[in-house]
Amino acid sequence: MTQFDNTPNNTNFTHINANGDAHMVDVTNKPPTMREAIAEAFVLMDPQTLAMIVNGQHHKGDVFATARIAGIQAAKKTWELIPLCHPLLLTKIEIQIEPDIDNSQVRIQALCRLTGQTGVEMEALVAASTAALTIYDMCKAVQKDMVISQVRLLSKSGGKSGDFRAKHD
Repeated sequence: MTQFDNTPNNTNFTHINANGDAHMVDVTNKPPTMREAIAEAFVLMDPQTLAMIVNGQHHKGDVFATARIAGIQAAKKTWELIPLCHPLLLTKIEIQIEPDIDNSQVRIQALCRLTGQTGVEMEALVAASTAALTIYDMCKAVQKDMVISQVRLLSKSGGKSGDFRAKHD
């Protein structure tokens, strides 16, 4: 039987043990703290496509409502999608979707929160990305060259590493 080695290696990579093997970080002894992360994504599209969505004329229904639900579901399933992520009991997931008519794009912001032993950055990023992908999926019959861009973490709070706020938000 193999001996388990959860000893971190000499680098700052907490997902790599002393043997160089990838593993899920042991958070057993970390104190639970309130943690929150906000991520964003943008979907650039033709003005006609955006107008169709905003005016409720899309043949598939309410694009933003569907994308919001998809983002929420994705946040809850992040641990199933991203290797080495912990399953988390999220206590708040909020997806805000705002059309930007002047720039012919949609801005998506995803907020995830919990009190726990590990952060929620990946959950917020997966939520924003999935909401963007859902908008693309629902509108691809109308426009195939939409661009999903600028998926990034805007802020995070809580935990050992402290707070983070992106520049230029």
